[in-house]
Amino acid sequence: MNTLLKIGLSVAILLGIGIVLSASKAGESEAQIVTVTSDFNSRYHITMPPVPDTIWLCGELVPQSNWEVKERLERELLSNTYWQSNTVLLLKRSGKYFPLMDRILAEEGVPLDFKYLAVAESGLTNAVSPAGARGVWQFMKSTGQSYGLTVNSEIDERYHIEKATRAACAYLKKAKGQLGSWTLAAAAFNRGLSGVKRDLSNQKVDSYYDLYLNSETSRYVFRLIAYKLIMENPGGYGFSLSNDEYYTNVETVNIKVDSTIADLAEFAIQNNTNYKTVKLLNPWLRDDHLIIKPGKSVLISVPK
Repeated sequence: MNTLLKIGLSVAILLGIGIVLSASKAGESEAQIVTVTSDFNSRYHITMPPVPDTIWLCGELVPQSNWEVKERLERELLSNTYWQSNTVLLLKRSGKYFPLMDRILAEEGVPLDFKYLAVAESGLTNAVSPAGARGVWQFMKSTGQSYGLTVNSEIDERYHIEKATRAACAYLKKAKGQLGSWTLAAAAFNRGLSGVKRDLSNQKVDSYYDLYLNSETSRYVFRLIAYKLIMENPGGYGFSLSNDEYYTNVETVNIKVDSTIADLAEFAIQNNTNYKTVKLLNPWLRDDHLIIKPGKSVLISVPK
């Protein structure tokens, strides 16, 4: 037998052994996978989150008899029930924001359900959108300014939770007055007042639930509804947090400042705190100094 033939036979034998071994290992792996999958199925059981028979948003009935409304609602409920880490964080942050928001919404005559709009907008963080919207309520610069918020290089009141919440109330009341329902006002906060007006006119309908909308606004109100259902009854959706696991605000005092602060870090030290704490408690301060014009003043929060 010549050398080339011997080499060929050796390679064939080795390949054959490899195939047999691979098949054997594959069979073992397959058996193991079946065992693991079977065990996994017995321990992991996914169900549809509960959907109440009757749901109200801002005192307005959600028409669940409409098949398309039902599907959009279930999508948002599923997404937020099973995105557990994010929803736990939202619940924890609500301890900081909801008491203040509830108070301001009540004072302004706006339904308390609108606090869930802030959840949908920013996840209760001082977020910055790709388009430039900022703060918990996600105001664009021009919109914020038109509702009385100061926005410049040193002060950006879109990050001032109390002032931004009152600005949001003013926007929502204006939208409700022009559109006729709080649900449409909520959609306008996302789509824009003129955009919703145009959609209603073009499509010859008068309800949010009858509008054909872009994907974001189509989901937007249902996201509010999902947050409302879960955050009003977290235990019913599988979330178990004790009261002390919710975040809370530190106790503060407000210092009236009516003259320029050349160095915010030095100001912090003089008030028994540090620069980091002042910035965290006053995110609307956007620089390391603050120019105060004659006759003007601001309130800066520091730990009590």
